[in-house]
Amino acid sequence: MNRTSVTLPTLVRGVVCTLFVAVMAGQPTVATELEGVHFADQVRTAEVTMRLSCVGLLRYKVFIKAYVAALYLGEGAADGDVLADVPKRLELSYFWSISGADFGKAGDQILVQNVDAQTFAVLRSRLDQINAWYRDVKPGDRYALTYIPGVGTELALNGQRIGVIEGADFAAAYFRIWLGDHPIDARLRDQLLGCAQDSARAHNQATLGIPPLLISSHSR
Repeated sequence: MNRTSVTLPTLVRGVVCTLFVAVMAGQPTVATELEGVHFADQVRTAEVTMRLSCVGLLRYKVFIKAYVAALYLGEGAADGDVLADVPKRLELSYFWSISGADFGKAGDQILVQNVDAQTFAVLRSRLDQINAWYRDVKPGDRYALTYIPGVGTELALNGQRIGVIEGADFAAAYFRIWLGDHPIDARLRDQLLGCAQDSARAHNQATLGIPPLLISSHSR
């Protein structure tokens, strides 16, 4: 017989999930802050609105805070695969200065672990293009990667568009640097994807009439 156990941590997660579902339903919310960095509750680009899903912190060698990230998702992405052909956006706000050339090198090293050799070869010319666009950043700078189906993946720095790379295949691969099976940091990936997964569970539980505070409880 299954029982639902409720502990303080699961209650807290339930509240967070409930709030997230409220945001996805269009109710007003305040901007999110992590490590002193603010992220808007929603962004709009190319006539597409994307709402904040989750935020996370990447630490280098445990103790050094490298950057904070925010994942935004468009309609239909919360209860599906965020790597599918759906609107999505990653914002990365940095705490350290980084050379523009380092972005491409690190990205290629992670990406080659997440796609097969044939896919990587097909993407090579487009990777060279986006790698050439990366500029040096200083503390407080923010890169944004925004994918819109039928448009492509836009790279922007501090709100200024740099360029767009076409292709759903490019976005599906490139976002794996942060969200794939072998990402730049698994803890950051899990933070960013946690709310999308919890939102899906919340939606499914709501259709069954289960109280919101129980959506993250463990059955045994």
